[in-house]
Amino acid sequence: MNKKRATLIGLLAVLLWSTMVGFIRAVSEGLGPVGGAAMIYTLSGLLLIITVGFPDWRKFSPGYLIAGSVLFVSYELCLALSLGFAASRQQAIEVGMVNYLWPSLTIMCAILFTGQKANGWIIPGLLLAILGVSWVLGGDSGLNIDSIKQNIISSPLSYGLAFVGAFIWAIYCTVTTKYANGANGITLFVLLTAATLWVKFALTSQPDMVFTLPVVVKLLMTATALGLGYAAWNIGILHGNVTLLAAASYFTPVLSSALAAVVLSAPLSFSFWQGALMVCAGSLLCWWSTRTPRKA
Repeated sequence: MNKKRATLIGLLAVLLWSTMVGFIRAVSEGLGPVGGAAMIYTLSGLLLIITVGFPDWRKFSPGYLIAGSVLFVSYELCLALSLGFAASRQQAIEVGMVNYLWPSLTIMCAILFTGQKANGWIIPGLLLAILGVSWVLGGDSGLNIDSIKQNIISSPLSYGLAFVGAFIWAIYCTVTTKYANGANGITLFVLLTAATLWVKFALTSQPDMVFTLPVVVKLLMTATALGLGYAAWNIGILHGNVTLLAAASYFTPVLSSALAAVVLSAPLSFSFWQGALMVCAGSLLCWWSTRTPRKA
């Protein structure tokens, strides 16, 4: 596939993903954190079978098949459950912001594991992204340690899952770029995620799933955005300009938060937007650190 076209397809994923935080939370409120996520990934998997098809097993190395499956499923569980278990809608948006540490972490993983070159801007960029997340968690107080502690203590599972998930997704992107050899396993990975969630749903006590028209509409929209988004992203990172895609994804925190605030009717404070912009700026600095100067 043409590299420019693959990059454009990858950029579409950034737009689709910006809807995920608000929609996943909205679906989980009607169907439960686990049941809602299971329905989302089941429908997304069916959509991917139609649009992408089931992957050819012969194109995968056994190592990548195992590593990719484990990393992808683990990340999706962290993302969906962190949003579903958040104590409030506003907290769900904050949890989503923690997840958006992954662009900076992806650059860091590329430097550590694939030989990506970078200059000294990588350090202040990563620190600024972390500062931005801390600013968001401080609520109206901004960078306030006591407020941050109280916020995290109120929902440690959600924040913990989001933080771990950011690292997992950064590793997944790095592993896929280096070892997938052009093979697209997204359909298999999404179906494995759905199966894992259904097993958890069956083996643990979960709230009843209440299907109302608004919930069903949001479920269909979420599944479509998720399925098409991951299909587009995998094409982008396999055949496109990964550095450019990472840079574009750095703007996702602001766009995602704005859309989530509308979907969930959850107004966000000025301090939140300050932190979101810091996350974007820090991620952009990380990206800029990998740019090599052009020769005159």
